[in-house]
Amino acid sequence: MIRQSVENDCYYVGVDVGTASVRAALVTRDGQLRCTAEEPISIWEPQADHYVQSSSEIWDRCCTVVKVHQVRGIGFDATCSLVVLDQNFHPVPVNQNGERQRNVVMWMDHRAAEQAARITSAGHRVLRRVGGVMSPEMQPPKLLWLKENLRESSWKEAAHFFDLPDFLSWKATNSLTRSLCTLVCKWTYCPPDGWDDSFWTAIGLEDLLQNNYSKIGSLTCPPGTSLGQGLTQEAAADLGLDPGTAVGASLIDAHAGGLGVIGADVRGFHLPCEDQPITSRMAMICGTSSCHMAISQQPLFVPGVWGPYLSAMVPGMWLNEGGQSATGRLIDHMVKGHAAYTQLQEQAHPGENIYTFLNTHLCSMAKADSAVDLLGSSLHLWPDFHGNRSPLADPTLKGMVIGLSLSQTLDDLALLYLATVQALALGTRHILEAMRETGHDITTLFLCGGLSKNPLFVQIHANATGLPVVLPDQTEAVLVGAAVLGACASQDYSTIQEAMEKMAKVGKVVQPDHELQSFYERKYQVFLRLFAHQREYQALMDHR
Repeated sequence: MIRQSVENDCYYVGVDVGTASVRAALVTRDGQLRCTAEEPISIWEPQADHYVQSSSEIWDRCCTVVKVHQVRGIGFDATCSLVVLDQNFHPVPVNQNGERQRNVVMWMDHRAAEQAARITSAGHRVLRRVGGVMSPEMQPPKLLWLKENLRESSWKEAAHFFDLPDFLSWKATNSLTRSLCTLVCKWTYCPPDGWDDSFWTAIGLEDLLQNNYSKIGSLTCPPGTSLGQGLTQEAAADLGLDPGTAVGASLIDAHAGGLGVIGADVRGFHLPCEDQPITSRMAMICGTSSCHMAISQQPLFVPGVWGPYLSAMVPGMWLNEGGQSATGRLIDHMVKGHAAYTQLQEQAHPGENIYTFLNTHLCSMAKADSAVDLLGSSLHLWPDFHGNRSPLADPTLKGMVIGLSLSQTLDDLALLYLATVQALALGTRHILEAMRETGHDITTLFLCGGLSKNPLFVQIHANATGLPVVLPDQTEAVLVGAAVLGACASQDYSTIQEAMEKMAKVGKVVQPDHELQSFYERKYQVFLRLFAHQREYQALMDHR
């Protein structure tokens, strides 16, 4: 719970609903975090590839972490999960015989893979704005799954489908206006034209056209727009804030991270993006999964990369969004599933982060005056253990590891960890190259999220891409981005651009080690061949 005196200053609250927890921060006008709070949220897996949550529990946790007065504005961000409510705004279950409170289909739920493939095969024009491929992590295939599998129960009962960020702003204000961030990025909405009737009809969801799309949203606004009359009496009492406090239209969590870093004033840091348009920057939000955000003045169509999305993050600008479906989750999977994991836990000092220990251990394994990176010369990994989001847009791809032996020592665990981080960094390079080929000119990376606190992850991303990496002054940049929404809604700043320039700050710059350029050129060639070989092997096995 946030407890802080807020006398004599302008404060905003940023609320971030992540995959497994709700966090809140009290943020000053110049982007400083005064205090934070965090509460866990439940995840249920009723069957394979089904991940569900409770919108009621999520709101309760939001109310637990926010308890402070004299706040000018509040902004919410959350994962792009699907919330289902009935006509009275009560939860509707999202599984057969599921508990009513478990009414959220999580972003990482891949139950609708078959529906997504069918939508892709139909080849409708809206697919141009999602890289040509409909992902099972977007909302149309999930809606189609609900209709096809729960037609006589939950589908018939459902009256409101929200993206989780929009659900939170509705709970706070009673406003049904949706953020362009969610509708454009995850629902195929395209301003200024709006919904495409022919798309929903073509995929079998023509019933959503009723009452001017009232079930999925008929009113929209850019992120940070002040909603309704601010906090309702009920929401204000729940949150411990004042009624009427300004509430900004919400963002998806990764996009809030983008706002929290990409607009920072870089003067004096000798970066290639200094005195260049903001379009020379890419924000990378890296946690359980990773998102790669690049903006442009004109729409750029990148095969396998989501977008271009107008006003989805920065109003008036186009967004391309690459991503990796499993990053922090993959590192945990590789490390915790290794035979030497118990030994790792035993050798790490009490209270020491296991990845801090592994980073130190890798340094001790490296030869004198030799970079840790070179230890990965004979162990190679393809990181798509949960499919490829970008730039291949293939959810059927699997992970690969080349170079294993019978040895299962702590050294072997450390090397596998290193190879995983290197593969994720090469995946970022893969996304960067796809964006450059279609017109983006990205010279600097801006990282935030949990993995940005891991110095090995950051340095290897700089080395593998050859680009400098900027880390934010405030490590919780996603919360700063959420607070930017509240600052705009309060009208203390006139635009998102002004707010993010004033509230985002550069903390540290990590330069690439150019002596490793040849090493990563070769390792990247291996990386690309792993993918090509996987496709070849699958083709061989599919041939009858």
